[in-house]
Amino acid sequence: MADRPKILAILPAFNEAGKVGKVVEKIKATGEVDEIVVVDDCSSDTTGNEAKDLGATVLRHDPNRGVGAAIRTGILYGIEKKFEIGVVLSSDDQHEPSELPRVLDPIRSGEFDFIQGSRRMKGGKVVNDRPFRMITTQLYSALMSLLVMRRITDATNGFRAFRMDFFRLPGIDINQDWLDRYELEPYILFKAVTNSKVRFKEVPITLYYHADPKQYTKMKPFRDWWRLARPLLFLGLRIRK
Repeated sequence: MADRPKILAILPAFNEAGKVGKVVEKIKATGEVDEIVVVDDCSSDTTGNEAKDLGATVLRHDPNRGVGAAIRTGILYGIEKKFEIGVVLSSDDQHEPSELPRVLDPIRSGEFDFIQGSRRMKGGKVVNDRPFRMITTQLYSALMSLLVMRRITDATNGFRAFRMDFFRLPGIDINQDWLDRYELEPYILFKAVTNSKVRFKEVPITLYYHADPKQYTKMKPFRDWWRLARPLLFLGLRIRK
């Protein structure tokens, strides 16, 4: 249809050979997006080739710059190519592309500007969750909720969609070097929730953790936990913009 918004799926990827191809195939099968861009963050395996062979556009970082920088590269690509909506999913097969309509429809209908997926709200679920992760992700969501003065049920979920115009709003600057690693995602979420011009909503989604221990997290204790926490503190205390 002529009035159908142009939608880009963004997959940040680092050493996801054997998984990223499955995700690309699943997204293509839904017919929900116009293009899939995989941002290969200097993988040492065949991640980029696997995604390219299955029809994704591949943008490569060299050297490794971090997941935040990878998401930024995908967003900037979408803005350059005049996409109207962007949606971010994990490249390690944690999210269910069949649930793309849940995340995209509220934006396509014109009702909302930013949709955050949530495993914690009614209708969402986690497969193979672990107690430590369950507790820490809920504590993080509680901290964000306190700082933004609005309940956020799943602040660490990487499945989200947004209007590309969101990144043109005053006070939002994703092109800051300190956002290269794990900081960008909470920065974007914080900005979406606290901006009165952004119509924000959470929707239930499924999160699946596979048997591989690396599936649970690639984060390094303390160092990367700080990277997740500091956007909330810096923005909440107005130390950074």
